[in-house]
Amino acid sequence: MVYQKIKMQKDSEPTNEKETPSGENDGQKKVQEEFQIDMDAPETERAAVTIQSQFRKFQKKKAGSQS
Repeated sequence: MVYQKIKMQKDSEPTNEKETPSGENDGQKKVQEEFQIDMDAPETERAAVTIQSQFRKFQKKKAGSQS
């Protein structure tokens, strides 16, 4: 849900797209996008907290299944 919100914001902002050849994939090109993230925005802070929370839950679950 938070990812979708960030993605929507990112899609609405102009981006600098660069195409670089991969060299190994029969001439296919990778597209790199550079975009700015406002680190002081409340949405960014909430997204970071959510991601960190999910990661900690994942680590606890992973540690519990190994023992």
